Amino acid sequence: MATLLLKKSYLHKGFKEIKFHDLWNSYGVFTTMRVIGKPTKILFFKEHIENLLRSLKIYKINKKNIKQNILKLIKSNLIKKNKYDHLFRVAANNEMISISLRKRLKTKPNFSLKLINYKRIDPEHKNLKYKKILSFLKKIDTTKSDIVLCKNNKILESGTSNLLFIKNNEIYSPINNFYRGTTLKFLTKKIKKIKKRNIFINSLDSYDEIIIIGSGKGLVSVSSVDKPFWKRKSLKNYRILSKIYQHAITNCPRYNG
Repeated sequence: MATLLLKKSYLHKGFKEIKFHDLWNSYGVFTTMRVIGKPTKILFFKEHIENLLRSLKIYKINKKNIKQNILKLIKSNLIKKNKYDHLFRVAANNEMISISLRKRLKTKPNFSLKLINYKRIDPEHKNLKYKKILSFLKKIDTTKSDIVLCKNNKILESGTSNLLFIKNNEIYSPINNFYRGTTLKFLTKKIKKIKKRNIFINSLDSYDEIIIIGSGKGLVSVSSVDKPFWKRKSLKNYRILSKIYQHAITNCPRYNG
């Protein structure tokens, strides 16, 4: 797991800084944003903040000035003279807001997936119930592989990202029981041809490509899956989607706080 380069926690009451708490497994929500370049850019910043505020409302974390305090913490902890390729995480529960910054780890070639029988708690929201997932991720090199969450023979999401499956140049996403992340929403709007369908484990071999999508990993073409064995047959759609994603990075506006 990556080392945290910055970690701070603030109580809602009085907005007082306290000892850092990562808040994992507490009742709350979070978002992780990709911070890029110099001058600083935050990819899909508006969407991340909107999603976070929507989740806070759903989880009834309605603290006074919470939006202003979150924005203040982001602005005051990103240094303009730094060149970034980092991940900035904002988490909140009913007691506090926690922020952290870590270097974005680049994935290596021949990226693989391992299927596990697990579904996140309240999976359609970006909540903090991640202890079990983190325990799995600690056992692997996340630059080389990721876990895939499955339930009732259906593939849902990776440990940290969304998944797309390509068959005969048709692009598919699972139907439900996973969080539809900001990068996936962006691509869905851009290409308008991602279809929803149940992705069954026993039909995995019929797919030509599997692509991981998320703030941390960006876009990654999966080389292989272990048990059941699957091997990549093409890179065609990965290359197309990568160009769209890179265009978003290039055209991302400067972060001005």
